[in-house]
Amino acid sequence: MPTHADLLKRTADHAIVYLDTIGERHVGAMSSADDLRRQLAVPLPDSGDSEDAVIDALASAGARGTVATQGRRYFGFVVGGSVPAATAADWLVSAWDQNAGVFVLSPIVSVVEDVTAGWLKDLAGLPAGWSTGFVTGCQAANFTALATARHHVLNQAGWDVEASGLYGAPWVHVVCSEESHYTIFNALKLLGFGADRVTRVPADEQGRMRADELARTLAAVTGPTIVCAQAGNVNTGAFDPIDEIATITAAHGAWLHVDGAFGLWTAASPTRAHLVAGIARADSVATDAHKWINVPYDSGVVFTAHPASHRRAMTLSAAYIIESAKERDPHEFVPEESRRGRAVPIYAALRTMGRKGFGELIDRCCNHATRLAARLRADARLEVLNDVVINQVLVRVRGTDPDAATRAMVERLQQEGTCWASGTTWKGMAALRLSVSNYSTTDADIDRTAEAILKVTTP
Repeated sequence: MPTHADLLKRTADHAIVYLDTIGERHVGAMSSADDLRRQLAVPLPDSGDSEDAVIDALASAGARGTVATQGRRYFGFVVGGSVPAATAADWLVSAWDQNAGVFVLSPIVSVVEDVTAGWLKDLAGLPAGWSTGFVTGCQAANFTALATARHHVLNQAGWDVEASGLYGAPWVHVVCSEESHYTIFNALKLLGFGADRVTRVPADEQGRMRADELARTLAAVTGPTIVCAQAGNVNTGAFDPIDEIATITAAHGAWLHVDGAFGLWTAASPTRAHLVAGIARADSVATDAHKWINVPYDSGVVFTAHPASHRRAMTLSAAYIIESAKERDPHEFVPEESRRGRAVPIYAALRTMGRKGFGELIDRCCNHATRLAARLRADARLEVLNDVVINQVLVRVRGTDPDAATRAMVERLQQEGTCWASGTTWKGMAALRLSVSNYSTTDADIDRTAEAILKVTTP
């Protein structure tokens, strides 16, 4: 039987080969589900296979059965890669096998969370006194923020929702943009508000919530109110006018939540920080770290301006949980009790990039998107649908049946393998959506991507 050291070295060798070759491989998965089942769906052995054999089998299947989301030319679903230090730190997290729930279970994770939260708030332009929770992704971050909002606005109305639930509670008005991400509506569903019991505010042609329409909506509303704004539309990259929205919501006494899944981090860019002007006036903000911070998956962050409400919305005590009288217990700010040390890879990524390096990463991705849009816009067969303000590019094929032509182009592009990007629908139109989020993407990768798109676009 191999030792821990032997097995981990063998696994590291597989990982190194995978990462060293990912930049030039076919970007989509190269094995079908049936192929993978033939490799992996073996009868569960009575006595167990050797550890080496199991790791080799997984590595072999993963070489062709993964999508190269770590690669330089993956532009689908606003997925970043993982900077080397973050990947290495994530291995340490697995080796440590710490439960990040309470300080006494893992002092190091609790302290790393504190340090990392401070760095993140500084980079995002949020006040140091805001509370922070490290969750699975922006879905959980939106859920946690809106659970905190639910507690806060109902508590102000004299109702304890954690104790009494929503039966008989004062009506909470929830106001969202018509372009809010679906995770907002899913969070509202899970919180008992209902995904459809929402007032939707019209957006402009780029997907920005119209502040004048928000003001008109709130003028007709009384009682507890939650407003959901957005920093970075998932299709166009457009930003709601956060500062103007904050003024309107403050005048109404409403809670303002901002979904900043990836757009929040323009705050770290000297040339694009204006896009999130007013973010510190929000009551809560949600983001993903596995997008633009480029760390491994299972990494979202929620921030709130109301630590007491945040803690009250999340915390349930138990006799056997020994909470620290002095140090922060991470479980008090997230829905989960048992969880891994999610902040550790973020700590490693930020410490190795530094403030300047992180800002340069954001600007580099945005500049790549601008370069790509310019290359595609120069071809008369294609139409770029959005103002490229950050890292998102929406492109469509012109012609007599542009929807069919665009969908066919997307399918051919994914099969061709130089890059991978997803199809979407924008304002009723089929489009190809490209999200430039990877730290390792170069100008040459952008040019190769443009050439591949032009190649698969029919005359």
